Amino acid sequence: MKNEIIARVMSLRSGFYQVRLDDGREITCTPRGRLKQRRPDTIRGDIIAMGDMVRVSIQSEESGAIEAVLPRSRELIRMAPSARGEYKQVLLANPDQVVLVFACAQPEPHLRMLDRFLVICERQGIPAIIAANKVDLVGMSVARKMFAIYEKLGYTVIYTTAAEGLGVDALREHLTGKLSGLVGPSGVGKSSLLNSVQPALGLAVSHVSESTSKGRHTTVTRSLFPLNGGGFVADLPGIRMLALWDIEPEELDAYFPELRERVADCQFSNCTHSSEPDCAVKAAVAAGEVDQVRYDSYLKMRFGEEEDWGVVLEE
Repeated sequence: MKNEIIARVMSLRSGFYQVRLDDGREITCTPRGRLKQRRPDTIRGDIIAMGDMVRVSIQSEESGAIEAVLPRSRELIRMAPSARGEYKQVLLANPDQVVLVFACAQPEPHLRMLDRFLVICERQGIPAIIAANKVDLVGMSVARKMFAIYEKLGYTVIYTTAAEGLGVDALREHLTGKLSGLVGPSGVGKSSLLNSVQPALGLAVSHVSESTSKGRHTTVTRSLFPLNGGGFVADLPGIRMLALWDIEPEELDAYFPELRERVADCQFSNCTHSSEPDCAVKAAVAAGEVDQVRYDSYLKMRFGEEEDWGVVLEE
């Protein structure tokens, strides 16, 4: 352990890892061969990921070797296809939170997609914040109506307009001192919002085409960016699908906060909350205590086609 220090993985490319030292310097590291060894009965997945805390031995002012990966507190993951079957891809290790960015318009908010994101965050134990962007296109009163149900459920919703600076201070406050991942559909203005939070981040700005209303993908690599006030943020581009890969249909209700507190009152322990009698969830929907749209999202995920168990992004 002599001459070994703890560092954070900032980015990775082709087997090389950029890590950040305590003094702010970044060096390029390669992993020791033993880190690549894996028991045959373990799930195939990323051994080192962006956000990981690693033990590094310094070899020069610009290079080092990764000796070990410290245990992760959390991880944002997806199952990616590979030639040898499914592979657990760690999109971000040790996140303190995930910021789900959705536009109020251009494009219209896909709230069922947002519901799937929230289920993924609930399942993976990652706190979620919702950034409702482009409020200027619809007005604050309309924006609040769109996302009111999520505030009622206890999720933090920040209403933002990057161009006007609306909500930027609040978002910056929530990001400072934390490791945050930003996720959202194409064209919602993630990069513009980050540039408003801190121009020095240097993230490319996504523009929305007036003719197609589809965002142009501009960020080409996944990296952590340090914040001036402390903490890091990761814009996560290129995500084609985040699937509910490790959630059984019968446990889905546990990841809807408004449902899980009622399932114990259903007549049947295996109630699907669809057609059974004396269902506490259906009774709550009828009484207006559970939002109908959220209930419909649950049913769609619970009984929909296989592709409904995934979130497809256009980036």
